[in-house]
Amino acid sequence: MFEALSERLEGAWKKLRGQDKISEGNVQEALREVRRALLEADVNLQVVKEFVAEVQDKALGAEVVRGVRPDQQFIKIVHDELVSLMGDTNEPLAQARTAPTIVLMAGLQGTGKTTASAKLALHLRKQNRNALLVATDVYRPAAIDQLVTLGKQINVPVFELGAEANPVEIAQQGVAKARQDGIDTVIIDTAGRLQIDQDMMAELAQIKETVNPNEVLLVVDAMTGQEAANLTRTFHEQIGITGAILTKMDGDSRGGAALSVRQISGKPIKFVGVGEKVEALQPFYPERMASRILGMGDVLTLVEKAQEEVDLADAEKLQEKILEAKFDFNDFLKQTRLMKNMGSLGGIMKLIPGMANKISSEQLEQGEKQLKRVESMINSMTLQERKNPELLSSSPSRRRRIAEGSGHKEKDVSKLISDFQKMRSLMQQMGQGSMGMPGMGGFPGMGGGFPGMGGGGMPGMGGGGPAPGFRGYSGQAKKKKKAKKKKGFGQL
Repeated sequence: MFEALSERLEGAWKKLRGQDKISEGNVQEALREVRRALLEADVNLQVVKEFVAEVQDKALGAEVVRGVRPDQQFIKIVHDELVSLMGDTNEPLAQARTAPTIVLMAGLQGTGKTTASAKLALHLRKQNRNALLVATDVYRPAAIDQLVTLGKQINVPVFELGAEANPVEIAQQGVAKARQDGIDTVIIDTAGRLQIDQDMMAELAQIKETVNPNEVLLVVDAMTGQEAANLTRTFHEQIGITGAILTKMDGDSRGGAALSVRQISGKPIKFVGVGEKVEALQPFYPERMASRILGMGDVLTLVEKAQEEVDLADAEKLQEKILEAKFDFNDFLKQTRLMKNMGSLGGIMKLIPGMANKISSEQLEQGEKQLKRVESMINSMTLQERKNPELLSSSPSRRRRIAEGSGHKEKDVSKLISDFQKMRSLMQQMGQGSMGMPGMGGFPGMGGGFPGMGGGGMPGMGGGGPAPGFRGYSGQAKKKKKAKKKKGFGQL
């Protein structure tokens, strides 16, 4: 969502490149670009004015650091101000001294509030906290059914009394049920409206007064830009909220909401929704978001995603296979599916330092298609062929059968097998070096390259060296060092 903003800010840094120091003259040009970038990203005007003034004061007053270029120093100042603007640090969900912790979800209709409630329940479950979802939206057709369905999907219980019951009574009984069953967190999904109206506010206020929640989270759509900040302020003034959840952060929003909410409403963003899947909820870290905006990637989030998906025992076994050149098509499929679970290829690329805005959406789309083509060919192989890729090298009849079964040409299958053998050899060398995604010796199933993008290493897609942003293999074969078994997560 921050592509346009990142590109605009890149123009600001260029104004200072080649300069020997930051001066009032050259910083004004850079600040003009920063101002324009923020306004185009739909950041609140008052926020933009205050932000630019702060950056200017700190840039002109900054001491010249020896060995640091003016543009690098300016980027650091902008980064620090972005972090400050969005709240300095992550503010975790409150936890009551005596269970249950009560979280009241509020918001307008269509912001994804019901889905966000389920996402939050799943997030808590990953932290070994159990939750109860309470369905009090008796107005929207099928709202209760939607929450029940989501609850079954993530294996979280849902308390509901049907569409005829009073929402305040449902909330009260839901909390009592959680207390009775020893559940530590109650998430109450309330009704949304097409606009702010007094009836909705009165009902919310009554539920809040009855259950006395520890958190009142407003779910706002990031696509509404700076209006999301104004909405958060209005809800806080009338109801009293403790924080916000920004949804649809993976969409075409320009980023204004993320940069405006804290400053305008005075309340922190606690979580962001980054996709439609129920797993797509992340705690909001201002410093990480600032790094993404400035194209610096987000290594910590990338590692956390990998840690959620990678089993350490499996990672160690895979490392052994890589070092012994026994990596097979079954392992390859497992790694590509693991990558899909971590998110879209484009989403992962944005988290890698140096990769933001370096690869076009067309290339990413091509890469996704190539992954599907390769997966279809592997799915047409027998279990024996997947386990022993060498069987395919010497058997044209097997390759023909796979081509016919997957709807591709025989030459495509031959290229897949050839590239796979090369990749396996390269991965063995990488496994002895320092390159790698967590516990894999390379990006999942790709040998450190990226599909269809000139990064190489991907079977059936052409190859080159490792992708930018990673420390690659260099001369390990010549050094002939003994392979050392690595445990846990590798280096990024």
